[in-house]
Amino acid sequence: MPQIKLTTPFNDETIENLRIGQKVLLNGTIYTGRDAAHKKMVELLDQGKPLPINIKGQVIYYVGPSPAKPGQVIGSAGPTTAGRMDAYAPRLLALGLKGMIGKGKRTPEVIKAIKQYKSVYFTAVGGAAALISKCIKKCTVIAYPELGPEAIHELLVEDFPVIVVNDTLGGDLYEEGIKIYAIK
Repeated sequence: MPQIKLTTPFNDETIENLRIGQKVLLNGTIYTGRDAAHKKMVELLDQGKPLPINIKGQVIYYVGPSPAKPGQVIGSAGPTTAGRMDAYAPRLLALGLKGMIGKGKRTPEVIKAIKQYKSVYFTAVGGAAALISKCIKKCTVIAYPELGPEAIHELLVEDFPVIVVNDTLGGDLYEEGIKIYAIK
């Protein structure tokens, strides 16, 4: 499967063409958010208030970046475990979130929502945080600065490497990997 370049924001057609195992280079704006930020966003929705970011067509990267060293845009920026956001993800997907980046498996409920709302779950390689950070060209805190590294950041990324783990067909790269390498 060839590697492709995509630019955010995404539309349904872009997402529907992605398949598990596909290598993607993301370009454009993505947002960061971990469990504390997700909890705050869902609390706003419960109160009938708008989110601090427009998530329609966007991608959220599950990361709490370390502080930037002098001359750098951002510190290490490796993915965190996606399961922490599983309680919140279906609600955001229903509002038009098109992509999530993290590491680890998603619950059946999230996989169902990915399929239902035409979105995608990518993984970024864990353990490569310093290398990944080189693809981030700009980093701005835009919501919840009191959360420190868990604030929502707007990132401008260039050729940010990810792999499709869950697609609109209900595919699951982790499950496929187990099947391929299972002892028969």
